Amino acid sequence: MATIIRGLLKGYHYMNTEIADPRVQDWFLMGSPWPGLALLTFYLYFVQSLGPRLMKDRKPFNLDRLMQIYNIVQIILSGYLLYKALVLAWLWDYSLYCEPVDYSDDPKAVEIAGTVWIYFIVKVIDLLDTVFFVLRKKSNQISFLHVYHHTGMVIGSWAGVKYLPGGHGTFLGLVNSFVHVVMYGHYFATSMKISRPWWKKYITQLQLIQFVLILVHFSQLAWIEDCGFPRWPALIFVPQNLFMIVLFGDFYYKTYVRKSKGKAVATNGVSNGIAKATSNGKPAAPKTD
Repeated sequence: MATIIRGLLKGYHYMNTEIADPRVQDWFLMGSPWPGLALLTFYLYFVQSLGPRLMKDRKPFNLDRLMQIYNIVQIILSGYLLYKALVLAWLWDYSLYCEPVDYSDDPKAVEIAGTVWIYFIVKVIDLLDTVFFVLRKKSNQISFLHVYHHTGMVIGSWAGVKYLPGGHGTFLGLVNSFVHVVMYGHYFATSMKISRPWWKKYITQLQLIQFVLILVHFSQLAWIEDCGFPRWPALIFVPQNLFMIVLFGDFYYKTYVRKSKGKAVATNGVSNGIAKATSNGKPAAPKTD
């Protein structure tokens, strides 16, 4: 038993210290995985159990003003991350095929690592999306896809800061930040009553394109000659993004394709009924029970 415990402690030290980036060890939530795991545990407990129980006999909170402010903050943060990712890396310096992480103390390398950390903090802030659903009693929007996606993004971005704060993996942050500018822009427009329902369809399409781009980008690591960026992230992000494509694709089909077919069938049925009634010389009237 003592041997097992020593082995576990040695493995923990290896994962948390030896292979971690020493530059980020003192940054908020980066010293060890436990604070982040505690936060995620409480998040899951609140949205799945505690929150719904607290709201069971209460009226939904009116959070319109708070959510407008929240959406604006998210647009600003995501826009800032998009700008930094372009200026610091992807416009000029980074290769789309494979880019190693610069672990040096060069000011630009440290700034890139800091930007990755801010991206992680934004993913933590994103958890408020679900909290707002609970407080507004929008339980139908707290799907497995929603909770899984938010939880996975926090875990993945934390690991990104801890082990790979820069290089090839930051393409994910670049694309995702752009998507979030559009998405939270839509949420803000909706809260201001200036949105249109058909926008949602194209935002889901944009999210699917995002997962395809990230899938292709990480897949390159499997066949490109070693450039200094490890291949193991591909083993995580390739199946992960395939899974997200399946989940979002299923959501898109059920929400926009199947419903459209149902409406088309219903419309054709009504049209055929009207035509039949008209051909019999009878006026068409809605059926009443």
